[in-house]
Amino acid sequence: MGKRPDNPKIIYEVDPYNRLIIGKTGAKSRLPRFRQVIDGRFRAGKNNTLTYHIKSPTPQGVEVPYQIKFAGNWSLDKEHNLCLSLDKQGRETFGDKLVLQSQIIDVSKNSVTFSLAARKKDDLQSIYALTLNGAWQADKNNRLTFRAQREKGGEDVLTFRGAWEADKRNRIIYRYAKTDLLTKRKKVHELDFKGFWDVRKKGRLSYVLDARSDRNFDFKAGAGIFCEDYIKYELSLGLGAGKKVKRNITLGGKWKIRKNAGLEFAVEYAGRKVNVISFGAEAKVSSRDKITFSLKDEKGKDTGAEVRLSRKLLKEGGEAFLRLMDSKKERAVFIGAGFRW
Repeated sequence: MGKRPDNPKIIYEVDPYNRLIIGKTGAKSRLPRFRQVIDGRFRAGKNNTLTYHIKSPTPQGVEVPYQIKFAGNWSLDKEHNLCLSLDKQGRETFGDKLVLQSQIIDVSKNSVTFSLAARKKDDLQSIYALTLNGAWQADKNNRLTFRAQREKGGEDVLTFRGAWEADKRNRIIYRYAKTDLLTKRKKVHELDFKGFWDVRKKGRLSYVLDARSDRNFDFKAGAGIFCEDYIKYELSLGLGAGKKVKRNITLGGKWKIRKNAGLEFAVEYAGRKVNVISFGAEAKVSSRDKITFSLKDEKGKDTGAEVRLSRKLLKEGGEAFLRLMDSKKERAVFIGAGFRW
């Protein structure tokens, strides 16, 4: 019996200028060369499918369609490049990983956008954008992740392995260093997540990206410290290989009593934008000058937090409440979360 011929297998790669490289292994290739660079651009479509749109003409002897569609799993590598590990099913080869030389240029409540460099025939550079849609979440190590939707259900997880921090404007900032392909120098890139903090979940510190949905980061945290002019939490971020860093989140603000809303803590953000965190509370006189509030969420459930506020602080807008506390003496008074006073 004669030797069975090897079946040619297609190999896909991406060059430093984000051009697709097609090669063959196995039987003798019909391509003029072992590997061919195909000029074109990558695009992300509905459900984050990746296609490569080919410019014509293609290299002599290369027969490829107008566009190639890829299926696989999205991820980020250590350099924060966007990667697609190609699916095995229905392919003559597997294990290919398309690494797009990219930079993260924008983040929103439901998307992340990358810039990709391209090279023209005259060696001039051009830049284009590729956007993935999905939802942001915190993982079990309090790292930032982006969950990209998949065409046939499920999601791919893009993990931001570096440490984030909260700036003086109370926004989450993520920074990463990356070597520029042109200058060969490392440049620090900064991502600004626009949102606001919520402290009403027991054992959690949340950063809300969209108040009308569940798009937020829920970080695991210890007990918060609630004082007259600030709220403070300490978080631990696991960065892999047993490395951890601490993050202190301190929200400066003002407490107020609202008859129809309960107890409020107002925090100022960038552009003097103020976000109010509303609590229900069980209030008790703890001393001659102090009142202790056991804080409740919007459903009246205990948050595990307490704050002691002075009568002087509550006097503004809370005269009726203070008179009620004096009349009740040691009895508890409920405010907010469906209770009246």
